[in-house]
Amino acid sequence: MEFALDDDHRMLCDLVQKFVANELMPLEQGILNRHAAGQEAKILPEDKARLDALTKDLGLWSLDAPETSGGMNMPFVALVGVNEALGSTVATYTLPPDSPNLRMLAETVDERQKEAYLDPYARGETISAIGISEPGAGADPAKMATRAVRDGDDWIINGRKIWITRAAEADFTILMAITDPKKGAKGGMSAFLVDHDTPGFKPVRAIPMLGGEVTYEVELVDCRVPGWKLLGKEGDGFGPMQVRLGTRRMEMGAWCIGAAQRALNMMIEHAEQRSTFGQKLSERQSIQWWVADGAAKIHAARLMAYDCAWKLDQGKDVRTEISMLKVYATEMAQEIIDHAMQSFGAMGMTLEMPLQMLAGRVRNMRIYDGPSEVHRMVVARNLMNTRPA
Repeated sequence: MEFALDDDHRMLCDLVQKFVANELMPLEQGILNRHAAGQEAKILPEDKARLDALTKDLGLWSLDAPETSGGMNMPFVALVGVNEALGSTVATYTLPPDSPNLRMLAETVDERQKEAYLDPYARGETISAIGISEPGAGADPAKMATRAVRDGDDWIINGRKIWITRAAEADFTILMAITDPKKGAKGGMSAFLVDHDTPGFKPVRAIPMLGGEVTYEVELVDCRVPGWKLLGKEGDGFGPMQVRLGTRRMEMGAWCIGAAQRALNMMIEHAEQRSTFGQKLSERQSIQWWVADGAAKIHAARLMAYDCAWKLDQGKDVRTEISMLKVYATEMAQEIIDHAMQSFGAMGMTLEMPLQMLAGRVRNMRIYDGPSEVHRMVVARNLMNTRPA
């Protein structure tokens, strides 16, 4: 059993770690200051333009894009360390393009869609979003109400989507809609490529989230989509959507490992410097146990992530493993970050430190792409072969 990364993959992870340390970490204080002032907690446009140019020069674009679209076709195992490094900072930056939508597109596009959407996206020339969730539907795709109805060669879409990241800036959105109400989510759900300037597609409000993040609600009123922009086969949107969701859940696992490791490192450094009642925090058993248990749980989550990634690369069914990783990594990171905040005392509660933003973003991830309760239900169902009556 081999636990070491290939040299190329290890060097990639090292390169991204240096990029995070040298380029993203210095941007954190500005982000924290803007967040505390009630402004958008994200990298400034001029900094993003500089980072985009730098990462492209470093060869960090299109890491897992298909070679036929100009990418490097990196396996999942190569990206665990990459995303762990990116998850360790509140200066959130995505190496173009965003992997989940990329993999969904690669799974489904025809030649025309490949040329118009996948290839430019793989080159980092466009931004995408995905619309799945709906108000009141929660994590249950069976309650999806957005409808797409044929009108000649086109489709007319009506409905409402919510919790969409990047909806206001995306060049196109992969939109999930019901095309056969009798079959519902499995067999009656389809995916569509909806350009941002399509009449009837309208982001109606920005929704501030924990950790300085923002999502959007989108309204679709008689939104006309040309027939060739049906992504994949009619009624076959559920499977490709799961490819997208599985990829994001893998990323979340790695991001949480990075966030937890950052918090643990901060706690260790602080414990050596801070004394209370004549004794260093590092000499107190409660702190020692937080550190020891935290290190063990990070190690366990990292092994889970690499195991799941390797199985994905081998084409194995990892629905159970991905759900276990999603639950374990998010809850593990939440606990370690909370202990780090506690160890800093009142300073840990301030908006001046990155811990509060890491905590908010990890808390979001316990809901995003399926809450912990749903993933526990999936694991139990897969292990016990139980189905709701």
